[in-house]
Amino acid sequence: MSRVQRGRSKFVRWGQPATAAAIIVVNTVLCWTMAVWPDNVPFSAYIPVAVLAGLFLTPRVLAGVDVAILIAGAYTVVDKNSPPALLGAYAVLVVVMVIMFWVAASRARLGVQGNLGESMLVDLRDRLRTQGELPELPSGWGAELSVLSAYGDSFSGDFLVTSRHDDILELALVDVSGKGIAAGTRSLLLSGAFGGLLGSLPYETFLPAANSYLLRQAWDEGFATAAHAMIDLSTGEYSLGSAGHPPGVRFSAGSGRWEVLEGDEGPVLGVTEGLAFPRIRGQLSRGDALLLYTDGVIEVRNRDLRDGIDRMLGTAERMIGKGFEGMAAKVCTAARAGETDDRAAVLVWRR
Repeated sequence: MSRVQRGRSKFVRWGQPATAAAIIVVNTVLCWTMAVWPDNVPFSAYIPVAVLAGLFLTPRVLAGVDVAILIAGAYTVVDKNSPPALLGAYAVLVVVMVIMFWVAASRARLGVQGNLGESMLVDLRDRLRTQGELPELPSGWGAELSVLSAYGDSFSGDFLVTSRHDDILELALVDVSGKGIAAGTRSLLLSGAFGGLLGSLPYETFLPAANSYLLRQAWDEGFATAAHAMIDLSTGEYSLGSAGHPPGVRFSAGSGRWEVLEGDEGPVLGVTEGLAFPRIRGQLSRGDALLLYTDGVIEVRNRDLRDGIDRMLGTAERMIGKGFEGMAAKVCTAARAGETDDRAAVLVWRR
């Protein structure tokens, strides 16, 4: 057993009794101070103890501690001849205990107590972000990513997975059905699965494999859109496939204009098996760029998506004179959807 595992085992073995004993001691001291200085210590001081017990104890241990707190509180109420205000405070304490017991029971179903559940979610969120970090590119290339969650949530339904093997760079920008926290769990699962597929299969088979994986999950709301790009960093040649995703756009340094890469589009992921995912091929010359984005960047209620694309390209056009740095973040923040939808954009350019 590793040192970390041994440390966790000791925590599980000793953490609950030690925490319960500490709370009982605090409760005893609190009861004594209320008896000695009844006018200086408010009865509401029991409430933080009940909250801490609910956060850090299992339901079984918590039930015993709550009984101890209630008995001590009842003694205090009786000792003060039960004025109405004190009875009201005692009723509030009972309500707080019921709520905290429900919280403890919910966490027990997950097998976590205290702040372990929050720590686990933070770790998963950080892993999701790490999965989408852009790899170091050779000189002559640049790239940046921007992901903004709906309403500023920690989790987003939009994510990027990347892979680089020698001079081959692969990017998959995915938009999971739903938004924000509601789509966060599916994003966490899919980012790990898609990250494992990316670079492990011939690039032409990535979208079919991702589609098959998503179908096997049999989620009620399990579809996703994706744009998958393969870029040869030695020649600038690229191949772009779409699964129900908004079309990518390419900036041509020769013409100084953005071009929408329209072509046959594959189906969204997770709906139908066996359909083809056509690909567009081209080449990035020096000064060119390829921009992928999710529908939150361009979608506006009651407006055609073309209007949203034109607006996005207008934002990108105004930034060309300053270079490509910061452009992905700018097109996300300038989206008409604002914080009501997840937004993501990834930009790769050749210097």
